[in-house]
Amino acid sequence: MNHVTVIGSINLDTTLRVQHMPKPGETIHAKEHFTAGGGKGANQAVAAKRSDAETYFIGAVGNDAAGSMMTDLLSQEGIDISGVVTLDRKSTGQAFITVDDEGENSITIFSGANNDITPSQAQSFKAVIEKSDFIIAQFESAINSTIEAFKIAREANVRTILNPAPALKDVPSELLAVTDMIVPNETETEILTGIKVVDDQSLEKAANYFHDLGIEAVLITLGSKGAFYHVNGHSGIVPAYRVKAVDTTAAGDTFIGALSSVLTKDFSNLEEAIRYGNRASSLTVQRFGAQPSIPFKQELI
Repeated sequence: MNHVTVIGSINLDTTLRVQHMPKPGETIHAKEHFTAGGGKGANQAVAAKRSDAETYFIGAVGNDAAGSMMTDLLSQEGIDISGVVTLDRKSTGQAFITVDDEGENSITIFSGANNDITPSQAQSFKAVIEKSDFIIAQFESAINSTIEAFKIAREANVRTILNPAPALKDVPSELLAVTDMIVPNETETEILTGIKVVDDQSLEKAANYFHDLGIEAVLITLGSKGAFYHVNGHSGIVPAYRVKAVDTTAAGDTFIGALSSVLTKDFSNLEEAIRYGNRASSLTVQRFGAQPSIPFKQELI
């Protein structure tokens, strides 16, 4: 069983289902409205835990109803949330999601307390990070705390996985220097590298860009086409499962969390782990909502 620590965002998601995305100035009616647990960090932690990883979380919520709801949901999953702080005079992060009939989504995020995770908070959770196999982070929370957590991990030979989403044009070199695996999608890859992913050659070029920064493993998700990997001189594309998507929210988070639950620290089973992550995300996109859509291990075996 892998031990996985996630540092990152916790959001309360509000989802509207619509027939089509509204154009500028257009008013449309929603077919359905619901709230659910979300946030890229929390989604990844739920996905790891539902695939039987021992899972820990470092994050922050506000002292409000949304914060109580989110910590309750994570606790019910069996995730260790001793690293989650509740902050007075701060609001819990929220995401507002619109999903159309084609399963595509548009997301607006209010970061709230996620921006107030501190390096000292990561330091106080040092013992848990050090006993982990993997630590995962994204860009929906304070980057200085992620850098601190990754430095702790690197010193303890804990593998670091960076999901650079939402993408930043200028990622601190200090963070990339302690990143073992990077997992962007095609759009994020172009923003980070300046290389537009259009074919095998551009994928190889982008992978080498990341390798030149000292990152050992590169995994570029390609949506319905699957995922490209490049590690230790080996590369390839693992195809996605063909399904009818109704909501792509949390698909990438499910993929990363599920993958981390079965990945070996030397990345020797990366292709197999990608296949497992693809299977998990293929179920997620056939369901509505973020965390409610994430599958359990018994659904994937």
